Amino acid sequence: MTVFSVVLTILGLALFETISSLDNAVINATVLSGIAQRARRWFLLWGVLFAVFVVRGLLPWIIVWFALPGIGPWGALTAALSSDPRVVEAVKISAPPLFLGGGVFLVLLFLHWLFLEPKRYGVPGEKFFFEKGFWFYAVASVLLAETVWLALPRSDLLAFAAVFGSTLFFITHGFKENAERKERQLAGSPISDVAKILYLEIIDMTFSIDGVLGAFAFTLSVPLIIAGNGLGAVIVRQLTVGNVERIKGYRYLKNGAMYSILFLGVFMVCDGFGARIPQWISPLVTFAVVGFFFARSL
Repeated sequence: MTVFSVVLTILGLALFETISSLDNAVINATVLSGIAQRARRWFLLWGVLFAVFVVRGLLPWIIVWFALPGIGPWGALTAALSSDPRVVEAVKISAPPLFLGGGVFLVLLFLHWLFLEPKRYGVPGEKFFFEKGFWFYAVASVLLAETVWLALPRSDLLAFAAVFGSTLFFITHGFKENAERKERQLAGSPISDVAKILYLEIIDMTFSIDGVLGAFAFTLSVPLIIAGNGLGAVIVRQLTVGNVERIKGYRYLKNGAMYSILFLGVFMVCDGFGARIPQWISPLVTFAVVGFFFARSL
């Protein structure tokens, strides 16, 4: 990889991690508004270290291990942390199930937002789909059935990956909905500041799955994923503590995040079926989509 492609990938990952975590930042800010200043500084320092090195480092390793179970946990760790282009290429050749499962997850995430989640309408058509919210389950079921049907002739593992991606979506979606309710309850709760921060860190692990899975649409190099997502996590923590109200003023950034998720999900599905998407496409599309909705917000 050239220096330019490395920088472009890291910046794209950081932007994607930031905008995909805005909802979590807003909720966290609500909880943090009720705790002491010392606890907030602890959250900003140690919380960032945990988010970057544990969550954003551990999850990619687990995902690579699941995608390549034959190499074992140590082999997955070596492959994940290696910057050797031959290792990265070997992982990429063996990782269509990872791409397809992650792609299905991201596409379902977008469809759920499009059909069921209240939103500010950023482009024509969003209101129509929201008013037809009951279509979500039909569209999701047909999409999953078609994906599995196309994957079966290639391999049973590839078809299972599509099903696993949908399963992961519904499991994490349930956790997220419960987490959002609990975090709002915590804002006025009399429990200790330490308990609130520990709960926020646990919830961050659930919310980080979107960003980590989407990161594989940018690159299979885990060091780059850790660098880009880690930078995004630091930005999100800063926004949580100091500037979240200003960010909420940009009304369509959430739309930009979700359309970015759609494009990355489609790229991953294509990769899963053997189409090679150039690595520079994902960060450029992310910048373009987010830039468009940022301009709409202004």
